[in-house]
Amino acid sequence: MGFMEAFFAGLQKYADFGTRSSRSEYWFWVLAYAVGYVALSILSGILGWIGLGFVGMILFGVYALGMIVPSLAVTVRRLHDVGRSGWFVLLVFIPLIGAIVLLIWEVSPGQPEENQWGANPLG
Repeated sequence: MGFMEAFFAGLQKYADFGTRSSRSEYWFWVLAYAVGYVALSILSGILGWIGLGFVGMILFGVYALGMIVPSLAVTVRRLHDVGRSGWFVLLVFIPLIGAIVLLIWEVSPGQPEENQWGANPLG
C-alpha cells in the first residue's frame, strides 16, 4: 500500500473501528498526519510573522479536532490486526510503559489468519 492509497483509505474509513489495518496503512497515516502538522506549522509561522497568528492557532485547532477520530480509528484497527482489543489504545495513558507497549504492537506483523475483526488486510 502506497502513501496516497493509505491516506485516502484512512479518510474513507474515517470512523471504522471494527476492521483491521495493515502496518503500511497505519504508518502511512502517521506520516500523512505528520506532514499535515509540519505544513500547518510552517503556515502558522508565516501567518504569525505577518501578524495573523490567531488564524494559525485556529487552523491547528481545526486540524487537531478533525484528526482525532481517524487517528484513533486507524490505531484501533491496527490493534485488531495484531489480535488485540481496541480498548488497549487506553494504554497510552500509562506514562512511558503504555506508549512502548503500543509501539511494539504497532510495528508487529498482523495475524496471518482471519480473526474476530475480519480477514487479513494483506489478503
